[in-house]
Amino acid sequence: MSSPPFLQLPGLAHARSVETSRGVFAAHEAAAPGQPRGTALLVPGFTGSKEDFIALLEPLAKSGYRVVAVDQRGQYETGGPRDESAYARGELVLDLLALTDALSERGPVHLLGHSFGGLVARAAVIDHGPERWASLTLLSSGPAAIEPGDAAKVRMLLDAIPLMDMESIWQAKADLDAPEETPPTSDPVIEEFLHRRWLATVPEHLMAVGGQLLTEPDRVDELAEVDIPVLVASGGTDNAWPVPWLDEMARRLRALRAVIPDAGHSPNAEYPAETASALVAFWDSVR
Repeated sequence: MSSPPFLQLPGLAHARSVETSRGVFAAHEAAAPGQPRGTALLVPGFTGSKEDFIALLEPLAKSGYRVVAVDQRGQYETGGPRDESAYARGELVLDLLALTDALSERGPVHLLGHSFGGLVARAAVIDHGPERWASLTLLSSGPAAIEPGDAAKVRMLLDAIPLMDMESIWQAKADLDAPEETPPTSDPVIEEFLHRRWLATVPEHLMAVGGQLLTEPDRVDELAEVDIPVLVASGGTDNAWPVPWLDEMARRLRALRAVIPDAGHSPNAEYPAETASALVAFWDSVR
């Protein structure tokens, strides 16, 4: 579970709802005054939310980009049905297409997916073509299913959801989370937010998405056939997809590679300035 370093939106940002043909999605948007150099859509991962990108909003906006971070269907402040089929990969991809179309009035969108969000983003690009997007960034998102150690923890969670309520799982889940994913914090505001976000997440979303993380096929060769600039970015360590896997994926994609050396699975939250610099350099290179 990614933990944002703070929750107060910077001055250039505001909370908003993005109305699409697939429903309304909660979002944070940031932009400096004037014509933006481009729009970026940031998609969070498993158990995450738009707040995972909160520390990126100001540096990206100050660099001239309009940035929109969203909650996927069933995450935190974006509602969703109590029906696991609503969170099938194809449904989440259609949501992403609708969000992109709603934000593309100023041209193609730079698409970024963190962790599981990257799997959704690459499926959208592979299955529906690259025309909607100026680029694709896979942030701490790997080639196929997650590595066995993290997979065991996800299986434990999926086994618990039908048997326990979300509050009971919250009380127990600290033992399942890797230290890099849930760094200790003494900030009660952040702790309360993480608790509130967990309770607001639709359990069927977790069941469907967790299952996808365990069974994701290798689609790297398919993505390599798509004519779109790709950046593979990550921290220097990663529990979900080991860094050598990400290095090899970037090679197979002939993609740019950016590593934030001291970061773990969530460089967007852990080292936002360095992550923003890598993103801006990539986006500028493909303008």
